[in-house]
Amino acid sequence: MFLILAPIAATLTQLAISRSREYNADAGGAEICGNPMYLATALEKIHYANKQIPMDVNPAFNSMYIEEPRNTMGSIAELFQSHPPLEKRLTNLIGRESTGVYRRVA
Repeated sequence: MFLILAPIAATLTQLAISRSREYNADAGGAEICGNPMYLATALEKIHYANKQIPMDVNPAFNSMYIEEPRNTMGSIAELFQSHPPLEKRLTNLIGRESTGVYRRVA
């Protein structure tokens, strides 16, 4: 049982650290820009461009992108993503889930 659960736990821990680093990188980028709204708007623009032109990328390379290239559905799948969802990144940056600049696309 331990041989099965240990790799899963290690993967979840590694991904949690990766998401934490994304939040820290966002905060650092906002500090460099001088205004977190600049970075929040750029993240939102990248997110919606990714929705319009989806990339079929090997999941091993997801961490190399600014936005998660393959959007999986469901909160359980979110645990295995290398990037936090856009809404959580924006909430961390500007205190809300959207900048209001871009209209949400389904």
